[in-house]
Amino acid sequence: MTFHGNRDYGAMQGTNGKEIPPPPSGFSRLVWLGPGFLWMVSAAGSGELLFTPRIAAQYGYSLLWAMLAAVTLKWFINREIGRLAVCTGVPVLDGYKKLGNWALWVILVPQLVVAAASIAGLAASAATALILFLPGDVRLWMIVSILSSTALVVWGKYKKVEATARILAVVLAIASIAAAVAVFPTFSELAAGLVPRLLPDVQYVEILPWLGYMLSGAAGMMWYSYWITSKGYGAAHLQRENNEPANLQELSPEQRSRLKGWLTQMTLDTSVAVIGALIITLAFLILGAELLRPRGLVPEEEQVAATLGILLGGVFGVFGFWFMIIAVFIGFWDTVLSDQDGFGRLFAGGTRILARSFGLAGRWTDDEFLRKAFVIVLVTIVPIALYLMIGNPVTLLKMAGAIEAAHIPVITFLTLFLNLKLLPAEMRPSLPVIIVTGSAGLFFAAFAVFYLVQSFGL
Repeated sequence: MTFHGNRDYGAMQGTNGKEIPPPPSGFSRLVWLGPGFLWMVSAAGSGELLFTPRIAAQYGYSLLWAMLAAVTLKWFINREIGRLAVCTGVPVLDGYKKLGNWALWVILVPQLVVAAASIAGLAASAATALILFLPGDVRLWMIVSILSSTALVVWGKYKKVEATARILAVVLAIASIAAAVAVFPTFSELAAGLVPRLLPDVQYVEILPWLGYMLSGAAGMMWYSYWITSKGYGAAHLQRENNEPANLQELSPEQRSRLKGWLTQMTLDTSVAVIGALIITLAFLILGAELLRPRGLVPEEEQVAATLGILLGGVFGVFGFWFMIIAVFIGFWDTVLSDQDGFGRLFAGGTRILARSFGLAGRWTDDEFLRKAFVIVLVTIVPIALYLMIGNPVTLLKMAGAIEAAHIPVITFLTLFLNLKLLPAEMRPSLPVIIVTGSAGLFFAAFAVFYLVQSFGL
């Protein structure tokens, strides 16, 4: 999912004769919003749409504090990823190569599992909506869903589809918020969930994927850096060979000042996304707690769509139910589109960097060829095979989500280290930001440890 912006902004000579545009101001700042919105909706099919109602159905409002903490802390982490992209002009993987190939392997290997499992789970979840009004089983429609999205991604013919899906996502968000207002709980119930505590019977196999996918997981955070550079923020305008990060030591004081302005724009972009995601997530938490929990219903495996349909059906009747079914299909299927393209670009970039380090050339360093190869094999053929072997879309998504959550501390500390190493003093994160961002990484690391301890029965 690329995001192209207008690059004819201002005229300033960069370190190699290219322009660094002045940052937008006034109403034009709204025009430059976008990467954050893509970041927000990239996990709509898993975090908000699936796992939040599941958690609410099982635990009510008792984990509201964890939800608020996860969303807030991801703002700090994503802002550091955006800082690196804005100031260096390259996605995070091209920054990580400064640490050596080991950093790329640490990033890419776990994401191989995440890519295959999440695509399989998302496509199968979309299929659970189709079987409610079309003949055939989940396996058939899972294959149809994933092959159709693959065709659109490979041939780049999905822009209008995504635009339609974005409109539906906005309508779904509005409908969900309205439904949540209609069944709004007492403030005392919500307030009780603000007290940090873990229930004695809490299952981290449920909690960790929810926290990992909320807003987006580790992969979605890294994709944000691709959307930032593609949109044309900051140093993305500096042309460099082999996607090398910009050398900020060569920038004039005025150029550095302009990059600071772009950092402010990126912060606004991230903040809008976080606020929007928080409102939508809270709406789904309320709907799950008020409409699913009293009935003892949890969105499970092949009943995902039918159960989620109650979230709007319980308020708006039959029309709401079927609207939700359509929204569930579009939400999951559009996330398959986004994830296929995102993972394709992530692994294409990583392979290009590693190939060059080993002296390879040709197709091994051709981003477009590598992207299509990974889309066809890693996020099409492998997910289909994985689902036919394992089945159970929620199980697959829980596995991917757990890895995503456990991977967040890794990208947090790698990004913080690079920002302190590569950026001049005036562009680095302040000490309080470093402490909070580091704490954010430890927050997700702690839940990952609890998950492992419980999984092994310790």
